[in-house]
Amino acid sequence: MEVVPESITPARPVPTPEQITELRRVAVHLAKTAAAHVRLRRNRFRGAAGALRADAVQSKSTPTDPVTVVDTETEELIRTLLADLRPGERVFGEEGGGTVGDGSEIVWVVDPIDGTVNFMYGIPAYSVSVAAMLDGRSLAGAVADVAGDQVYSAGLGAGAERIGADGTVTALRCTEVEQVSMALLATGFGYSAERRARQGRLIAEVLPRVRDIRRIGSAALDLCMVAAGLVDAHYEHGLNTWDWAAGALIAAEAGARLRLPAAGTVSKTGELVVAAAPGIADELMNLFDELGVSEPVP
Repeated sequence: MEVVPESITPARPVPTPEQITELRRVAVHLAKTAAAHVRLRRNRFRGAAGALRADAVQSKSTPTDPVTVVDTETEELIRTLLADLRPGERVFGEEGGGTVGDGSEIVWVVDPIDGTVNFMYGIPAYSVSVAAMLDGRSLAGAVADVAGDQVYSAGLGAGAERIGADGTVTALRCTEVEQVSMALLATGFGYSAERRARQGRLIAEVLPRVRDIRRIGSAALDLCMVAAGLVDAHYEHGLNTWDWAAGALIAAEAGARLRLPAAGTVSKTGELVVAAAPGIADELMNLFDELGVSEPVP
């Protein structure tokens, strides 16, 4: 059964198409500019073996949950650009904090580097995610694949597309897969040992029922890969709003069906995020219900 979350159910009049187009334009500009900064700064802090130098990395919630000086710099850059481009609008960011607001104003939801561990090690799967939300609903969003030098974007009701490194624009659509047994799933894991152990047990139940599972390391990119037909579905417990605010909209505008927590829900509650190609959405959601995957993993 498809679950339409409150976070994408209109509760207020939808802004005009022109307003959504402008929000999308700004989101793309911010993501592209920030991605260029991330690429430049990674070279500055890269060690001899390719990984980041130790002096560029700190821990957050656990020793396995890192933040780099580039994460902090990049969010500060986005906040500065927004202050010029959209003065008076608030920012809810992974590093600088904030809230999704009371529903009366645009809030920009920012993840300066999604996939920080990949970024640290030089694995080419990390992204910048920027979304404009109103009343807990994403209106526009962009996710920049930093290493791939391409940007995914969407506007509510306006479709999703990918802009390649050469400027080529490609409309995005989910795959036409119709059986979960033939589906390639993407997923991710939390930072605490307890959550990982539970997620591992659930994967052991899911894996025999699907084609295969991939762990890319950036939820925002996973959601864009659903939109682009590079995987058939993504599921993960314990994402923060900034992890999915842009990517979920991009997936939905490419035809995916979603299961999302309410905007503002924090990682520690362990709620499930799903984006699935439409041909397998019902079967996959039912499978998750059957196996207990739909339950939170705090």
